Formats: sequence, C-alpha cells, structure tokens
Amino acid sequence: MNDSTSIQSHPKLQRFLDKFTEVSVKVGNQVHLRSLRDAFATLMPMFILAGVAVLFNNVIFTWIFKGATLAKFQVFGTALTNGTLNIASILIAPMIAYFLAKNKSFDNQISAVAVAISAVFIMLAINVSIIPTGAKKAVDVSGAVLYSQVGTTGMFSGIIIGLLATEIYMKLSKVKALKINLGDQVPPAVGQSFSVLLPSLLTLGLFGIFAGIFAYFNTDLVTLISRLIQEPLRSVNTSLPGFLLIYSTGNFLYTLGIHQTVINGSLLDPLNLVNMNENMAAVAAGKQPTHIINTDFVTVYSQMGGTGLTLALIIAVLIVSHYQPYKDVVKLATVPGIFEINEPIIFGFPIVFNIPMIIPFVLSPVIGSLIGYFATAIGFVKPLSVLVPWTTPPILSGILASAGDWKVVLVQIVILVVCTLFYIPFIKISERVALKQAELAQA
Repeated sequence: MNDSTSIQSHPKLQRFLDKFTEVSVKVGNQVHLRSLRDAFATLMPMFILAGVAVLFNNVIFTWIFKGATLAKFQVFGTALTNGTLNIASILIAPMIAYFLAKNKSFDNQISAVAVAISAVFIMLAINVSIIPTGAKKAVDVSGAVLYSQVGTTGMFSGIIIGLLATEIYMKLSKVKALKINLGDQVPPAVGQSFSVLLPSLLTLGLFGIFAGIFAYFNTDLVTLISRLIQEPLRSVNTSLPGFLLIYSTGNFLYTLGIHQTVINGSLLDPLNLVNMNENMAAVAAGKQPTHIINTDFVTVYSQMGGTGLTLALIIAVLIVSHYQPYKDVVKLATVPGIFEINEPIIFGFPIVFNIPMIIPFVLSPVIGSLIGYFATAIGFVKPLSVLVPWTTPPILSGILASAGDWKVVLVQIVILVVCTLFYIPFIKISERVALKQAELAQA
C-alpha cells in the first residue's frame, strides 16, 4: 500500500484528480502557450545580460569611477541594455513566430520570423513625442523608433503581433491559389521566397491597414495593447493574491507529477519578466524600481532550493530525520538543490502523491512569498532589480538580485528558518506513514 493506492481507494477524489490533471495538461500543452514559453526561454540569457549591465553601471562602476569617467564607462552597460532589454518586443515577436511555426510543423519557419519582424515595425507609431537633450518641452518627430516603443512597454504588443502575424501568415500560405511555383530550375531559396510572396504581402498589408486605422484615431497598437490588455492583466496576475493563487496551483500540479511550468510558465513568467525588465530599466535610468513581484522575486523568496522551497525540506531532514531512505535521498539532492534543481527530492523523496508532504510543498512558497512581499512593502528592502539566472544559489541570489543589499539575505534566512520549522512536523508524519506502509507490505 502507498499514497497513490490510498488515493485510488477514494473514487471521487481519483476522478477529480484525473480531470484536474487532464485539463491542466491540455492548457499547458496548448500550442500558443508552449510557443510562448519556448520563446521566453530562448531570450532569457539576453535579459540576464541586461541585469548584469545594470549591476555594473549602477553598483560596480559607481564604486570605482566618478564624474565624466563614470559616464564614459557606463556606456558599456547602456549599450548592452539597449541591445537586449530595450528591444524586447523586436526580440520576442520573431522568437514566438519561429517556435509557433515549428510547433505547428510549418515548413518555412524562417519566413514566419521575417513576417513577424516586419509586422512589429509596421505597427509602431509614425509620429512620436520626444524631449531633446537640454530642452524642457517635447517635440513631435516622424520617422523615429524609440526604445520606449520597442522595449518593455512594447513587449506585450510584440507577443500579440508575433502570435497573430504568424497565424495569419501560415493560414494564407496553405491556400494553393496564393502559391507561386517557379519550378525546379530555380534555387530552392528563391523558389520558397516566391511561394510565400503573396501570403507575406497580404499579411503585412493587413497589418498596414490596422496601423492606418489606429493612426486615424491618434493611437497605435503598442499604446492600445499596453492600456487595454497588458496593464490590466499584469495588475491581476502580479498582484499578491493573483500571484499566490496561480503559483500555488502550479505547485499543486507538481505534486501530481505535472511540472509547475504548465501553469506558471504560461500565466506568470511573461508578466513577471515585464515587471523585472521595467525594474531594471528604472534603475538604469537612475530611478527607483517599483514592482515587488517579478522574476527575481520568485527566485529569491518563493523557491529557494527549487519549486516548493525544498531547500528548507533538505535542512529539516538533516536536522530531525532518522529515517534512512530520506537521509539517503537528501545526500543525493543537496548539491542540485543548492542550484535550485529539485527533481531528486520531488521524485525521490517523493513529494509526488505523498499526501503528508503536499501541504508544506504547496504552502512553503506562500510563506516565503508573503515574508518577501511584506519586507519589501514596508521598505525594509527594495524591489529586486538585477535579473539573475534561476539556478543561482540562495543567499548569492539575494546579494546579486538586490545589487548587494545584505538585508535581502537576512530576509532569505528568515524564510528558510520559518519554512524549515514548517516542514518538520510533516516530515515526521511522512516517516510514520512510510514505516506503517512498510509494515503492511511485509504483512
């Protein structure tokens, strides 16, 4: 007898879990959401590089240089930020186009990338308002592309354009009447270009019509999406209640053997990254970061040791457990856990279908998130503003993400202590359950 067997002995519970699992897998494997996750995963190194640039410009260089010398060295970080963070929408749209075309087995994926990039620029505002250096009033200019249009503010429009342009383009490409066949005598690249010529023209022409309509009403797609979609959605999903609900749901799925990115990777990660990028952009501009919940917030406060804040579980086992199988698993899981990789714990302890461990696994990240959130909200620490890789070990992650604020490390230590104490009674219960199951198995 084991925990999964005891679940199977309750038909209603089993049916609920089966249905919940089925729906969650369908949502997570939906082709557009999967393409979105793949695109963000591909671009993550560039956004981390932007975080490194912010760290150098606003911490390391300020320790060493002053005045005009400092300004010259800060060109390094500014250039890196402009080439990564400040062109986020230009980067994300073609990545989405590529992975969506690939996931839908479209045979000319690179052409979808080209169409998506063109569509992004077509939808930018023709006239923009800027304040010249040294001036106090803004002036209107045409023919200019601003980093504010194609950076973090335009990221959500880049997502929408990447998805929409690729879908329209692929559907038109399947219409035989729109294909131009030059025969086998021409080079393959030339033949493919003419084959998708009309679908490309029609897709981009349609976006041109949209741009004209928006311009008639004195707006543009970036502004419209930001006001009507991005900001309302972000205000809900990255609010404290919304974040805790979605993140906890993802963690609960993991206890059923379904990776938490099925939910969190689709509903939280893109919006958390927008918040993270805006914090980095604010610091790069000499302003204060404002978004408490962001990508670093998860890494630093919510999942030390990996999903479920299992570093606290490892510490708890080392302190109180005398059950040899748990001690053996922890020996194997400690080093990966330090680097936020906790599959050995989740499937070796196990957490999956281990009813006594589901409660602390789901609620420990809630505890960590609440402590980190309120420590920031009361001003004890600032919102995190340097994007670090999710595999950065705890403590080090706090130092880097906060640009050297040791109070963040203190908050991390408090979270680990509280969650370790929270895990302890459930470990003892799980040990008793495991021993009882072993006795029944022998009998």
